[in-house]
Amino acid sequence: MNFPDYDDSTAFLGDWGPFQKTVFFLLCLSIIPNGFTGLSMVFMGDTPAHRCLIPAALNITDEWRNAAIPLEEDEENRDSRFSKCSRHRMDVVKSYSDRGLLPWVDVNVSDIAQEGCLDGWEYDTGTYISTIVSEWDLVCSDDWRAPLTSSLFFCGVLTGSVISGQMSDRFGRKKVLFVTMGIQTVFTFIQVFSPSWLIFCLLFFIVGMGQISNYVAAFVLGMEILSPSIRDIYSTLGVCLFFSIGYMMLPLAAYFLRDWRMLLLAFTIPGFFCMLLWWFIPESPRWLLSQGRVDEAEAILRKAAKMNGVKAPDVIFPLIQTRENAGRLRTYSLCDLVKSSNICCITVLLCLVWSAVSVGYCALSLNTSSLHGNIYLNCLLSAAVEVPALLMAWLMLRRWPRRLCLSSTLSLGGLVLLFIHLIPQHMNSVAFSLVMLGKFGLSAAFSIIYPATAELYPTVLRNTALGACSMASRVGSISAPYFLYLGGYYRSLPYILIGSVNILSGLLSLLLPESLGSPLPETISHMQTVSGTEQSCY
Repeated sequence: MNFPDYDDSTAFLGDWGPFQKTVFFLLCLSIIPNGFTGLSMVFMGDTPAHRCLIPAALNITDEWRNAAIPLEEDEENRDSRFSKCSRHRMDVVKSYSDRGLLPWVDVNVSDIAQEGCLDGWEYDTGTYISTIVSEWDLVCSDDWRAPLTSSLFFCGVLTGSVISGQMSDRFGRKKVLFVTMGIQTVFTFIQVFSPSWLIFCLLFFIVGMGQISNYVAAFVLGMEILSPSIRDIYSTLGVCLFFSIGYMMLPLAAYFLRDWRMLLLAFTIPGFFCMLLWWFIPESPRWLLSQGRVDEAEAILRKAAKMNGVKAPDVIFPLIQTRENAGRLRTYSLCDLVKSSNICCITVLLCLVWSAVSVGYCALSLNTSSLHGNIYLNCLLSAAVEVPALLMAWLMLRRWPRRLCLSSTLSLGGLVLLFIHLIPQHMNSVAFSLVMLGKFGLSAAFSIIYPATAELYPTVLRNTALGACSMASRVGSISAPYFLYLGGYYRSLPYILIGSVNILSGLLSLLLPESLGSPLPETISHMQTVSGTEQSCY
């Protein structure tokens, strides 16, 4: 098919009329639920202070009840604390109590044998009423299940990235946007009633599939409808800012709803309201055009012209008015992302960069519960730091080459994280500031990589390519909880690894083609090339 220049053909609409403003705002609204759903494990999966439960029915003296939990050395804080995973043998303690002996006076308690928490655990309720950790005892020998829960969510995100990109390129942006939004909302609601950890994880996996699918579909839909002058602000101060607004709502909601089930229930409400946007958000005319559905594309644009108070030309796309063209259209798949050396090189480079920035962003976001200070304030600051990061990203995208924008923000985020291991342990505020500065850089990089990727791929492959890159990024997301898990062996190890990976990805991003000032490619033959690769054969 002979594609006209879409931006030239639709220039009569103007850049920023009522139609564009409506699409911009409503698509951004649909992003808000993703902000608190994607990072809800910060609170739902946090581990409260805990120790072995001493049954209330056990008839022992208060002195022995207080001495039943052994003390152990806390190497990080260099003091003693009650053991989280063991207690003194209850049969021995009961025997000493019945005989009237006193701990540390008549008996050397440290000589008493220890056992596991056979009666379960008791959890501190000062911060939470309940989390999935306290409800299903995901501690001690089962502490691996908490990071696995987050990883399974991101496995769902990975699966959604694989499926939704091709579905969106085949069935349309709008359909996939609202179907997956419904999946995310409905299964989050069902998750509230999870009877076990296994069922919770299965539902969380499905929620992850819906979460990324509607985010990418909304992003691509806006990029294809809005004019070039608006795309940069849409991709940064639009979808990314509204994601951050949802993220900032998370600690506020969690502060007032300390029970994980009530918190999840509150998260479903905005999703149900967003479903009503179906009647106000149009399909992408650019996608319809790529499918040969010219009449439908023109109908949307004529309605948009009416909203903007301008007159549309009698024939908007004169070069492709015959429906027979639609019969000659071919479908595209993930295989097309590696068919030529040029597109394969672009795809591999982007997948590496996406994976690196994702592991850094997700790890720093999920780690707020482990930072010094109040968890709710830490999470709010972690979300709020994204706002100036997005503003900086937007300003950079307006003037700077895409490669320089991406490389500089990735390098900034990675470099400051490498400095954390040099900070003395008692200087918590300095370490916290460096973590927030690292989050600032990686948040900016995350908002830049979406438009940088979308501008490199043609309309026929754009959603598939974004889905594939998002899939690669979820490899980083899945591993992020275990990067944090390594902090149990050496406090600064996660920051060293994340910083190194992102500095390397910043260097790799300089190899990508530059798309600043170029129109969105419509076919594979319109794509820019990486230096040293052959021209696409399409």
